[in-house]
Amino acid sequence: MHAALPQIQRLPCKLLILLRIPGRRLRGPSSMTLPPPAAYADSLRLSVAPMMDWTDRHCRVFHRLLAPSARLYTEMVHANAVIHGDRQRLIGFDAVEHPLALQLGGSDPALLAQAAQIAQAWGYDEINLNCGCPSDRVQAGRFGACLMREPALVADCVAAMCAATALPVTVKCRLGVDDDDDYAVFAGFIDQVVGAGAAMVVVHARNAWLKGLSPKENREVPPLRYDWAYRLKQERPALPVVLNGGIASVEASLAHLQHTDGVMLGRAAYHDPYVLHQLEAALSGRPERARADLLQAYQPYVQAQLDQGLALKHMTRHILGLFHGQPGGRVFRQVLSEGAHRPGAGWELVEQALQRTEDQARRIAA
Repeated sequence: MHAALPQIQRLPCKLLILLRIPGRRLRGPSSMTLPPPAAYADSLRLSVAPMMDWTDRHCRVFHRLLAPSARLYTEMVHANAVIHGDRQRLIGFDAVEHPLALQLGGSDPALLAQAAQIAQAWGYDEINLNCGCPSDRVQAGRFGACLMREPALVADCVAAMCAATALPVTVKCRLGVDDDDDYAVFAGFIDQVVGAGAAMVVVHARNAWLKGLSPKENREVPPLRYDWAYRLKQERPALPVVLNGGIASVEASLAHLQHTDGVMLGRAAYHDPYVLHQLEAALSGRPERARADLLQAYQPYVQAQLDQGLALKHMTRHILGLFHGQPGGRVFRQVLSEGAHRPGAGWELVEQALQRTEDQARRIAA
């Protein structure tokens, strides 16, 4: 499969969609002519990272309420799962989530191309290839961060996906793996995947240590080197570069945006989601909404899911941090954590949590 790709891998994605990869059936031209909508293009400045076990569809709907203009990403889904698994469960989404990208895992160009076609049929706005996850399980499957050691293979994967879909194909990567410390090697990886058709890169600005660190430690221990992402953008001004890694405040985000095209919030958007809303407001010029108002805006979606038989805990686990750092915030988290798993728990528990939070805040202020 790989041998059929080198002669086309350096063509831009818009040209690649006109070519056939041997053995692939491409979708008709009617599905490949429309450019990304303006909302997708405008969402480059702010996005929320794909986070396993966190950014499911219920989380993304909540994040959309917080940040109407942000680009949202799914949890990573392996190409094989997209092809053979329960697609509604794995890649189904609510229409309000747009602009929305599907992050794929894998290293087989043919399978990734097939998964990209499926993603286009399901209505996604972007396909993102994971070249940054450092977990042992991912390494064993030859995808994630270990792919940074195989830039030619990643280029083949990108070229295959570009040939199979009209959607933008992007790559999320680290600076390198283990003790890599050569900017030229990192930049060379980027150049190969962009030459194969990648429309944008998301740079998690630290190395992935493939041995000796857990995935959690890999998000905290390797030192951040934002200057590499800054330099990449400076040297390649036409390449959209989004920065990820350790970004936890509005002030830091705005500073990074002086050097890159966008910022991608990860754990901060989940543990302290109001920061996501504040950054959206700062970038859009729209006024900030009160936390209680944002919570009430989530009620219709939650109620619809409850009416379909879904347990409350599947939605409320994503909102536990809404009052992070605020008077009464611990009470809000406690009420939901202790009650949402109980049979029959409904929106009234959220109302109770909000009321107790506000009561506690008033007592503290008195």
